[in-house]
Amino acid sequence: MSDVVTVTNRDGVAVITLQSPPVNGLGSAVRSGLQSALDAAMADDAVDALVVTGAGKMFSGGADIREFGQSPPPGTPHLPTVIDAIEASEKPVVAAIHGFALGGGLELALGCHVRLAAVGTRVALPEVTLGIVPGAGGTQRLPRLIGVPAALDVIVSGSMVPAARARTLGILDDVVEGDVVDAAVARARRMVDERIPIRRASATDDRVAETRGKPEVFVAFKKKMARRARGFEAPYACVECIEAAANLPYAEGTATEREIFVKLLASDQSKAQRHAFFAERQVAKIADVPKDTPRRPIKTAAVIGCGTMGGGIAMNFANAGIPVTVFEVSQEALDKGLGIIARNYAATVSKGRLSQEDMNARLGLISSTVSYDDLSDADVVVEAVFEDMALKREVFGQLDAACKPEAILATNTSTLDVDEIASATSRPDKVIGTHFFSPANVMKLMENVRGAQSSAETIATIMKLSKTIGKIGVLVGICDGFVGNRMLYAYRRQADFLLEEGALPDQIDKVIYDFGMPMGPYAMGDLAGLDVGWRIRQRQAATRPAHLRYSTVADRICELGRFGQKTNAGWFRYEPGSRTPIPDPVVNELVLQVSADNGFTRREVSDQEILERCMYPLVNEGAKILDEGLAQRASDIDVVWMYGYGFPRYRGGPMFWADLVGLGTIYDMMRRLHDEHGDYWLEPAPLLKQLAEQGRGFGDL
Repeated sequence: MSDVVTVTNRDGVAVITLQSPPVNGLGSAVRSGLQSALDAAMADDAVDALVVTGAGKMFSGGADIREFGQSPPPGTPHLPTVIDAIEASEKPVVAAIHGFALGGGLELALGCHVRLAAVGTRVALPEVTLGIVPGAGGTQRLPRLIGVPAALDVIVSGSMVPAARARTLGILDDVVEGDVVDAAVARARRMVDERIPIRRASATDDRVAETRGKPEVFVAFKKKMARRARGFEAPYACVECIEAAANLPYAEGTATEREIFVKLLASDQSKAQRHAFFAERQVAKIADVPKDTPRRPIKTAAVIGCGTMGGGIAMNFANAGIPVTVFEVSQEALDKGLGIIARNYAATVSKGRLSQEDMNARLGLISSTVSYDDLSDADVVVEAVFEDMALKREVFGQLDAACKPEAILATNTSTLDVDEIASATSRPDKVIGTHFFSPANVMKLMENVRGAQSSAETIATIMKLSKTIGKIGVLVGICDGFVGNRMLYAYRRQADFLLEEGALPDQIDKVIYDFGMPMGPYAMGDLAGLDVGWRIRQRQAATRPAHLRYSTVADRICELGRFGQKTNAGWFRYEPGSRTPIPDPVVNELVLQVSADNGFTRREVSDQEILERCMYPLVNEGAKILDEGLAQRASDIDVVWMYGYGFPRYRGGPMFWADLVGLGTIYDMMRRLHDEHGDYWLEPAPLLKQLAEQGRGFGDL
């Protein structure tokens, strides 16, 4: 019928095949091809039934997201129209699913009368992750097939459902061994020959009737999901659509779904989440490291240091099935670190997220040593020792001597110069930064820092390794703090200055939390530990310009021995065994004292000022980083902040959020702050000024 949809007749069954690689996305051409194939099959007396399937690796990955928000909008037919026509067919229609059926792909299958899937298939309605609801009948048909409670779980989470579970739930009619298209043709033929009645999902009612007139079901679910859905609009909209499925006739429910879909599609949240979707896929593209760059196979790994960070890094390798050797300077330190690793795994087992068998297998992949000689076979070594240049250079000198010549040597530094570390070796081309975020076995970000001599092969290998161990790797350049921590410093400086001027820690933290961050800067500092930053500031004190404004509040807190949660006291106090921050009068009095010592007359600081004073300098520093070529794209910075610092996904990262605010607004504020405070850190970035004057955004670069 077309280049992207083909039809063959097998024993009176029209097999309609989507042929639009790589994911058989349901773009305009595919929808038109489907409609034409359906019309032709309906009019063909030689066709008794239909099978819909996908060529290549999957049934369908769903809608073409690039069409969302297009102007002019993509042409007809719209996907709901095509699916409604399939479901209305008087001839049986069987979906033959393999690989994945996602989003609109699953909605297409739900419109068919029977759904068969190959072993290993996974299905999902992940639209919520894009800030929208399923918009082609998914929120109305799925509850009618599997019931409201199950549909709430599937649609609001957006999670993949394996074929076996999908069969148990009722999403699939059967999971078949062998060729799924052959099985679908046979099923379709049998439906015709035996006159088996057609079952249309939209016409079934018994599963949704169970919750009709029971609003408490939806109230309870919203309460259960409140923590993970905080700040997001789409999860609550999904619940609203499913409640409509329970209480309204199908036609009215689909009208509700469509109205909500269109509204969300135009929202800033959906734009932000779609931006995040594409940004995550862009980070792997590196201008001077072509896609076909050779990558070294990583079959074995080693980690230097078995503290909190080193142990977490080792777990990443074991979780990915890569044998890893952990080095420590003493057996006592090793035993302590390995014990923490075992307890971390045991906690996951106790929560039902890991089997005891898998825990044992992963622990079996972790070996330990106190001798560098035992690292000679490692393909990659990640150093995770204390943040001290002399110590790191000493370690890299030892590794250079002990490891095989082709081994990649990576440093987990968060601030130090990777080139200076590499100079301690005879292989600077094989040295790179791999900045993991704490806890390393949980956080998804890997800030990969290229040195001046890091080879394309080394970069390509580490970027691939990031994905292998379940991380999102972002390539950045060398500067103090790299991308994430350099921007964090600009943000934290303003927070500390606001304390001196009139705010208190709990007010600032509440503003930032309400903005959507997982915690404010002071609770975050307490979680990470205040002593590390204090030591870094002490080291930098000798080179700090005398004219540069510097807040002593954080130092004064550390001088009291308050290092955060580890000491049950930092910016806040903590009950033993609790991570809940409690405002502490001792800290508030200290803040007032520092204000007085530095000659500040305290004033009322508004929540809006806190948000702007913290977030605008963050964006400004990101613009400087882009201008200096330390990040490839503004969207790379967004990925760093979403995955490393918890910047709300529904805001798309700081640079995307800045475009929504308007760069002119941010530039004007930065200029006023710089004029008022005369601080180098507040000087508007040239790129910010340029874009603001041109009426452009970071997304236009």
